[in-house]
Amino acid sequence: MDYPHIVVHAPGLDGSRRVTAGDETLGIAYHLDDVVEILRRADLDETEVEKSDIIDWQGGGPDDWPGLSEHPSE
Repeated sequence: MDYPHIVVHAPGLDGSRRVTAGDETLGIAYHLDDVVEILRRADLDETEVEKSDIIDWQGGGPDDWPGLSEHPSE
């Protein structure tokens, strides 16, 4: 099976990160779990999000979600 090249773009001002496959936007992620869900909906749920070679993390890796620290856990 050919896997598409997935890009998790650099965080926007609100901390969200666009997830694309080629020219197609697959979704907007606010957390690593969102990336997992976006890939699941694109039938790529076998992809190991944090270690996969098909994912290009731009502007920070899977642990970089600016804005999360601004929202204390309740």
